[in-house]
Amino acid sequence: MYRRMCWLSRSGENEAKILHLQTAPNEPWRPYTTFPQYAVPDYEIEGGSKGWATYQKLLKAGWTLIPSARANEFSSSTTSVQL
Repeated sequence: MYRRMCWLSRSGENEAKILHLQTAPNEPWRPYTTFPQYAVPDYEIEGGSKGWATYQKLLKAGWTLIPSARANEFSSSTTSVQL
């Protein structure tokens, strides 16, 4: 199974990054919230990263973390769905 994760901004570089997932080659990165089968509730920590709890779960399950700077190499588009 193709299982990749990446921390990307929703629209601009100055925005906080949220976890994005990719489950097939060349599909666009999508926010973790669009994958209810994988997402878990976020921690209730002010200023905490959106998707951190899901990231921890998926990392333990063997998903691969892709550096944000390399996200384009793993997708035909990095356009994400808005939360």
